[in-house]
Amino acid sequence: MTTTGAHRDSADDTSPRSLLWWGRRRSAVLDVGLGLVSAAECALEGVRFSETAALPVPVGVVFGLLAGSVLVLRRRWPVAVVLVSIAITPAEMGFLMGIVGLYTLAASEAPRRVIAALAGMSLLGTLIVTFVRTRQDVATADFDPGLWYVPLVSTVMSMGLTAPPLLLGLYVGARRRLMESLRERAVSLEQELSLLADRAEQQAQWARTEERTRIAREMHDVVAHRVSLMVVHAAALQAVALKDPQKAVRNAALVGDMGRQALTELREMLGVLRSGEEVVARAAVEPVPLAAVGAAAAAAAEAAEAEVAGEGPSLADLGSLVEQSRLAGMVVEFSVQGESRPYRPEVEQTAFRVVQEALTNVHKHAAGARAWVRVAHRDAEIAMQVENGPSERGAADAGLPSGGNGLVGMRERVSALGGVFVSGPTDGGGFRVSAVLPMGSPAESPAV
Repeated sequence: MTTTGAHRDSADDTSPRSLLWWGRRRSAVLDVGLGLVSAAECALEGVRFSETAALPVPVGVVFGLLAGSVLVLRRRWPVAVVLVSIAITPAEMGFLMGIVGLYTLAASEAPRRVIAALAGMSLLGTLIVTFVRTRQDVATADFDPGLWYVPLVSTVMSMGLTAPPLLLGLYVGARRRLMESLRERAVSLEQELSLLADRAEQQAQWARTEERTRIAREMHDVVAHRVSLMVVHAAALQAVALKDPQKAVRNAALVGDMGRQALTELREMLGVLRSGEEVVARAAVEPVPLAAVGAAAAAAAEAAEAEVAGEGPSLADLGSLVEQSRLAGMVVEFSVQGESRPYRPEVEQTAFRVVQEALTNVHKHAAGARAWVRVAHRDAEIAMQVENGPSERGAADAGLPSGGNGLVGMRERVSALGGVFVSGPTDGGGFRVSAVLPMGSPAESPAV
């Protein structure tokens, strides 16, 4: 059955205009059928009742038809149906209506005290009528069954007409409530699963965004500095190629070394990305529990970050970094205060990247300016500062492209480790970049 067909059938079965209070078409058909059978039964019993009460037969038949047809209302007003059945019990009418009405009342959401009261009234009325009728039959019989016969027969018959529908109705009502409770619970669990899936998708999207940002930051740090120095050396090579061939050869060698270093760092980074892709591919093929998605993504990201941090640069490489800038023609003063000690890999890598990006900005935007690089090892933190004076060429720079993400990337790196980052122009016309990172021991886990 298609969705459209199911919807059409559902609409036909539950149309409020044609079915009144019934929820389904077959429920209406069942109740109408029971009402017709009950009306026919009461009409036949009305003939005997009219003879006993000395009434015209049509009156008894009409009375039976009206009383029996009340069974149609059993789903809407079960209490009224049971009361009508109790009221016509003395006339020995409505046995079907009494049984079905009592069953419907017991299976409904009516209060238990109401069900008990009406069931007791029905039992008592049936007991009295059965007792009187049995006693009359025994009085006209040719034998004497004894004093115990009438009470026993009347009790058994009244219990047989009252107890089975009452117990069956209670069972069906309890089962219906249980099924509704289970259905509501299933709907609630489905909603919770949907919310968890949406939350997992949001976390995955957030993780992808963070990973793209981190990769962009790493690529910027790795490529920008090396390529900037290569451009500076290429410009120097072009300027001295004819005047000083030996210096041109040295500059060409430096350009080659820097290119090889850039390729090495890019190759290491791409290797980490490939390992991350393998993890993602396995996760896409192998089914995993929904609750483990976030943990697996976090573990993969942490492992990738740890691998990058373990293979990345450190504070020991600052001397080589400063020397490369000096070879490019920049006058750089490098000073270290305090005793050097081992830090967490991500702390050393962030400190190196801050100095590297700051020197790259000097090459880009303050060509020929003097620079100062200061590193201070303190008790619980490490501080670094890169400052440059005004450019000797005024407002002109090296003509290198800039995406404007260098300072943003440095700030993000430092803030991720709980540090402080400050940057801005100096009074002397230069620019200063300062960062302070918490020390952290090598054994500590990376900050999340």
